[in-house]
Amino acid sequence: MSAVLKKAADFARRETVLLAAMGLAAVSAVFVPPSRAYAGYIDFRTLGLLFSLMAVTEGCRRMGIFERAAGLLTRSARTHFQLVLALTAACFFASMAITNDVALITFVPLSLAALSRLEGGARLAIPVTVMQTIAANLGSMLTPIGNPQNLYLYGLSGMRVGGFIKLMLPYTLLAGAMLAGWAYMLCRKSGALSALPAQDMPTDNNTDNTDLPEIHRGRLAMYAALFALCLLTVARVLPWQVAAAAALICTISADRAVLKNIDWSLLLTFCGFFIFIGNVSAVPAFSGALRRFIGGRELFTAAAASQIISNVPCAILLSAFTDNVRALIVGTNIGGLGTLIASMASLISYKQICREKPAEKGRYLACFTAANAVFLLAMAVLAIILC
Repeated sequence: MSAVLKKAADFARRETVLLAAMGLAAVSAVFVPPSRAYAGYIDFRTLGLLFSLMAVTEGCRRMGIFERAAGLLTRSARTHFQLVLALTAACFFASMAITNDVALITFVPLSLAALSRLEGGARLAIPVTVMQTIAANLGSMLTPIGNPQNLYLYGLSGMRVGGFIKLMLPYTLLAGAMLAGWAYMLCRKSGALSALPAQDMPTDNNTDNTDLPEIHRGRLAMYAALFALCLLTVARVLPWQVAAAAALICTISADRAVLKNIDWSLLLTFCGFFIFIGNVSAVPAFSGALRRFIGGRELFTAAAASQIISNVPCAILLSAFTDNVRALIVGTNIGGLGTLIASMASLISYKQICREKPAEKGRYLACFTAANAVFLLAMAVLAIILC
């Protein structure tokens, strides 16, 4: 019995947001009984496109594509500044195409391994991991496919890709400049890279590509084609069903293991929130009160609410009570800064630090909180100026 309870507790800790979404959906169903209208609540386009993108990124990750790219970046660095800038830029730019969570899953372990082999690397491990986390969260805001809330809000807004990028470009440029400045300040007194003596070098980390799986050219071409279909779907050239069906058929026939590692809980979380907001919207008194409260305050309400419930569920919940989707896009993106749960992707880095450097958890949280506060303040000031 204790083993069952332990598994249940572990699942609850791991899938807190999913359980919250399903709980809210169940409670709302008491007031609005299940009916055929429920099917109309769910944004199948977002779910289908999100599934397609996850299949592509997981397939490429399984072949070690991203790790190989990161290895090329780190091997080309000659100074601490170049290395830190490369590691941060990898998360910043990769997140625009492969999402913020995949960027962190890929590059944070590689960064910790690379820094552990350098003299002075231990000093850089915590701030560089924080920089990468912020870089992934802010780089991902530039594109509709950078993170789940962008994908959802972009589809809801009816915007073109160029319009979306234009909206978020000022924030992205500011973020990139701040990250580059931080990297320079962090490494201004450091010189050329120097490896640790062999006897001091860790043996449990590997930064070369010798253990990476072989690239299957046929699968690589398949995933490149699927990614092209995803981009055409984002641009509304193709219906979402084409990309979703192609991703499902290709993975089942050529790379079935990918389906085991897709984040199905995220898709179910979306469904739970869709049902909840659909039911809430069906109660005029409640939805009307929320619309009056949120109206004119969308951007900062989204940024503030993200600190408590995370930016993905925040985007889904608030979108039911305002038509100002552009403000929600900005608010939920800059709202990914701040607390550790403001963007669930931030937990990936924190868990990695807990596993690799458990004694440094307190230092990491202090650095993370201070840096996020600075970046959030800067983004908020820019938002005020632009609004």
